[in-house]
Amino acid sequence: MALGRGGTAAALPLLLPRRPAGTGAAAEGAEPPGAVVRIPWALRVRLQRGAQRRRRGHGEAATAARPGKLLLRSRRPELSQPRWQTVGRWEQPPLVSAGWKHRKACGDYFQLEPSQEAAPALQAPPAEAGQGPTFAELGLQPALLAGLERLSVGRPTAVQRLAIPALRRGRSALCAAETGSGKTLAYLLPLLDGLLGRPEGPAAPAGPAAPRGLVVVPSRELAAQVGAVAAALCAPAGLAVRGLTGGGAAGGLRRQLRAPPPGPAVLLGTPGALREALRRRFLALARLRWMVLDEADTLMDDSFTELLEEILAHAPLAAGAPRPSGPAEERTQVVVVGATFPAGLSETLAKFTDVSRFVTLTTQSLHRLPPHVQQKFVRLKGRDKLPELLQLLKEYPSSGRAVLIFCNSASTVNWLGYILDDHRIRHLRLQGQMSAAARAGIFASFQRGDVSVLVCTDLASRGLDTSSVQLVVNYDFPDTLQDYLHRVGRVGRVGSKAPGAVVSFVTHRWDVDLVRKIETAARKRTGLPGMDSSINKPSPKGG
Repeated sequence: MALGRGGTAAALPLLLPRRPAGTGAAAEGAEPPGAVVRIPWALRVRLQRGAQRRRRGHGEAATAARPGKLLLRSRRPELSQPRWQTVGRWEQPPLVSAGWKHRKACGDYFQLEPSQEAAPALQAPPAEAGQGPTFAELGLQPALLAGLERLSVGRPTAVQRLAIPALRRGRSALCAAETGSGKTLAYLLPLLDGLLGRPEGPAAPAGPAAPRGLVVVPSRELAAQVGAVAAALCAPAGLAVRGLTGGGAAGGLRRQLRAPPPGPAVLLGTPGALREALRRRFLALARLRWMVLDEADTLMDDSFTELLEEILAHAPLAAGAPRPSGPAEERTQVVVVGATFPAGLSETLAKFTDVSRFVTLTTQSLHRLPPHVQQKFVRLKGRDKLPELLQLLKEYPSSGRAVLIFCNSASTVNWLGYILDDHRIRHLRLQGQMSAAARAGIFASFQRGDVSVLVCTDLASRGLDTSSVQLVVNYDFPDTLQDYLHRVGRVGRVGSKAPGAVVSFVTHRWDVDLVRKIETAARKRTGLPGMDSSINKPSPKGG
């Protein structure tokens, strides 16, 4: 008899069939009829576990086959996830991308299906709040309401309902909301309302331009876009708006700052142009009432940090900073805007102002994958990316839908452009290494629909209005989760006619690490990991 676990006799009886007489071993060695064989405990447990695994496998197959709408659709049906299925916070779900680092995974794919039709920013407020306040009920000046009519803007979005009352109270703020949610109007409306409510005398006619409001943006394309919105809002009130971008001679900066008396009330500029204008004393910030840092994660990039700090040093941000008029204890209101934020933001701002006085304004959908946009991830070999892209372009431009193709470098943009030329596919290219003259008007031409395909770097993923785009192709998978959120935010925006779709080509092993995080967040319905929306939280210091 075999000993069971712990040294005790524990066994499972198993009856054997009677062996015919005269066969097998000798009669003296044969077992008697009806003999019982006892199975050891360890083998018994192993058999039970195998049966449990087989039952679970049958159950998962039944779950995958159960009818219903899917949250995640996989090439392998057993890995698809229906909408009704929930994954616990600490549970590790089975991932389609789990084996994507192996070369045999090429050709596999999965797709995140839309779970709602409208963008989260357009969802109605809770039932107890009714339809939510209108712009007039938010207390805005009549001149701004007239400007909104010119822009054909109806009711406020979620971030606008949140930010307008808070910014009208004069608090410095961190405004964090998902891409395409209407952040530009969320900060322009309350800040312009403050300028209209507190008029000041004109600046010295012979001195430098002295705006009362400043918006710092990372690119000339974004400056032109935000400037057009600000001009439409300010026109009924008679406020002058000017844009300041570099790339030309110093005389060009002076001409851009020209405005009829009393000069520009609102100035929008890129960091390089603003610093140059301050150094040449074409611009003074002593009368500044508010400053906006739009797309803060890009402004905090290494290429902009030094420029931004010099601009902040010229602004009266600290308490008690001297002003030409008004009480000295008033601070310049600072508003930091973006969908994602860098770790060192609080340290940079703390050199010039008290960050503990900032209020944080965030929406519920911040750092989450857009639930109304279809997102497909395809595991490919590098040589298969181009044929896959050409097949997509044959399908989409024929229907008049605009397409954005993202690459990770300017050289890839140029190379891919040459290939599209060879295939006689009309397109535009946009990347940061182009000269100012070459970049001028490219994005505006794409927005007008003159050409339906734009090949670009992440320069086009920050803040630009791409409501006409219905397909985004990540020809190169983005380097960070923040970049992925910004790229996917080019479709399904407020004002878009259709939610659109995103197709991502996954070719490198390091791409798979990011895809696994995205798939896990999608299955658990949580935000992407590693995102920070707090300005008061210090960044971790390296050793």
